[in-house]
Amino acid sequence: MIFDSKKKTAKPVLSGAVKASASRTAGFDTDNMPLACRPAQLEEGLYDMLRAQVPIIDAAITKVVRLTGGFKLRCADERAEKQMAEFFAELPVPASGRSLERFCEMYLDSLLTYGRAMGEILVSGITHEISGLYCADCTLFRVRAAKDMSRAEFYSAYTGEKLRCMHPERVLYTVQNPSAQHPEGVSLLRGLPALSGVLLRIFETVGQNFERAGNVRYAVTYKPSGEGEAAYAKERAMDIAREWADGMAASKAGQVKDFIAVGDVEIKVIGADGAELNTEIPVRQLLEQLIAKLSIPPFLLGLNWSTTERMSSQQADILTSEIDYYRRLLEQAILKIARFYADMNGISSDIWVEWENVNLQDEESLARARLYNAQAQQIELENQSKMKMNSGKV
Repeated sequence: MIFDSKKKTAKPVLSGAVKASASRTAGFDTDNMPLACRPAQLEEGLYDMLRAQVPIIDAAITKVVRLTGGFKLRCADERAEKQMAEFFAELPVPASGRSLERFCEMYLDSLLTYGRAMGEILVSGITHEISGLYCADCTLFRVRAAKDMSRAEFYSAYTGEKLRCMHPERVLYTVQNPSAQHPEGVSLLRGLPALSGVLLRIFETVGQNFERAGNVRYAVTYKPSGEGEAAYAKERAMDIAREWADGMAASKAGQVKDFIAVGDVEIKVIGADGAELNTEIPVRQLLEQLIAKLSIPPFLLGLNWSTTERMSSQQADILTSEIDYYRRLLEQAILKIARFYADMNGISSDIWVEWENVNLQDEESLARARLYNAQAQQIELENQSKMKMNSGKV
């Protein structure tokens, strides 16, 4: 689609990325790991695994994508604006649906998960018009700066082969939080695999404990009281075991049977004296670290940790600033698509993106701000009129 490679190579299976959390000590399956596979591919495999195994991480990313909200393409020419709105509302996104907003949701999801996103503007070879938008799997490619540092070059993530870009003007490429060490961007989930591994281990242990505690096991002890009973201890123990097993089997069928024994017989539940570990504090500490990294207020994920409305308001403000950052990243790709369409259709007017407000709380805040500004302006006019009247009297 995006690149034309002379050599057709099959995509190797990253078995190590899937098996990373299965063993506590073995680590990655280096025997089946492709030679060209680098830690970056393994890390990206962990990100996919995290979203599949830790629901709160997947829910946080999904909510960020949805809270980013919709947008409208604005144009100085109203006729051109209507034309663009109708076109991008029905623009196909192969195998995923239609509309520019659908493409942006997939693009942002990739950007948050892997730290970068790639796409392509598809152009029909017959009509020579935009025929769709393609969101590529960014894990298949690596990006490096050219020798003259004037452009980016794309390479296969598995073979290291340089890929020839047929139409670089159609390629969409965005990175999140790039640095000198990581120019390809940094994932929002970076640093979470270790914490998530501990959290999953706690949940797994809790499940095993409940499985053992729920399936109650009994210890039936028979103590002979004298030498006469001791001679027949084995026979009586076998009778007790047989009758006890018969009573347990009858209870599965819904029939209640009483157990009657003669002599010193003691019945206890195995493990009843053991105290269960309190996992509330460590689980909350781990979740706090996850949420701090994801920048999502806990109440949006169903975690009622906020004790005051003021705290929730501050958390919502932080989330709004994060969403504004993601919107700025998306806006670059949106404007490139819109301007590409405008150039093909002879539209020379200015184009910009108008975002919807994040939520109704923003609408209320804007309305209150307009009210305060109007009141301040009215007070200033009254003061000016009073000063003029006072100066005229003097």
